[in-house]
Amino acid sequence: MSENPVVVLVHGAFAESASWNGVVERLQAQSVQTVAVANPLRSLEGDAQYVRDVIAGLGRPVVLVGHSYGGMVITEAAADNDAVKALVYVCAFAPDHGETAFQLSSQFPGSTLGDALNAYPVATGGNELAIRNDVFQQQFCADVPDDLAALMAATQRPVTEAALTTGLPTATPAWKSIPSWFVFSDLDLNIPVALHRFLAERAGAKNTREIAGASHALSVSQPEAVTTTILDALGS
Repeated sequence: MSENPVVVLVHGAFAESASWNGVVERLQAQSVQTVAVANPLRSLEGDAQYVRDVIAGLGRPVVLVGHSYGGMVITEAAADNDAVKALVYVCAFAPDHGETAFQLSSQFPGSTLGDALNAYPVATGGNELAIRNDVFQQQFCADVPDDLAALMAATQRPVTEAALTTGLPTATPAWKSIPSWFVFSDLDLNIPVALHRFLAERAGAKNTREIAGASHALSVSQPEAVTTTILDALGS
């Protein structure tokens, strides 16, 4: 029993670990040990190293799950990491070597994220990015209740511009050797659905779920579909 994989959930930009609450509740109800990581959102390499540290601290095999920019992080963190048994991409980037989040999001038309962002300098250098409160619900989570959207906007975790413009460092992305599952929405305004389909096909996904009418915040609005996908990966 002790060798059952731990599910490690990695949120993306403009979210935080509580965005996984609905998924965590459902996994715990199935007696699945789950950890929702507080992704630093400072740099791709640093964020991935932090996730590697969390995995090492668990001392167990893991199923690694990433949302949005978290997909960049898990792809790097799982590279040459024998503890990672499966990857689950939730409305997430699955980059190849050198690809950035910004570059991928503009590869197909449909993302309106750029116009929704505030940018401001930070003391550590460069800019930090956050979604404006007045457009947060429309941009990020159009299918959640107004009060929850307001809470999500107020608790969003900004990301550095550097994190979104750094190419995947590892020469061989983890999805080339580790089985992957994809679940995404067709009304994602951050990452176009055409890109989701392309990335899932390129990765040779074991299974792909496309959720009609859902937003980018899939773990919040559709936790059942996300949980089902994770359980599929666990069952493999």
